[in-house]
Amino acid sequence: MPAPRRRPQRTCVACRTARDKRDLVRVVRMPSGEVVLDPSGRLAGRGAYLCADGSCWAMAVKKSAIERALSVALPPELRARLERADPQAVGGASDGA
Repeated sequence: MPAPRRRPQRTCVACRTARDKRDLVRVVRMPSGEVVLDPSGRLAGRGAYLCADGSCWAMAVKKSAIERALSVALPPELRARLERADPQAVGGASDGA
């Protein structure tokens, strides 16, 4: 019998809870320096993870956890999205705004 498939684990930068990668939302600093939400979790670049339900988003902005993890300042429009803690905003997030 084959061994059960392992699921990748990542840690939320705000609450420091380890969860399945699919249960988190990735914020990525692309090689160009642009910072965007990555709903697919596959964009190239440095990533930081947040709980997908939106509970940690405002806390991450307040603590500057994302900025510290990515070593870059958040753009104002992304900062506003995260402060609103709107998990539905992730769906159209690949446009970089």
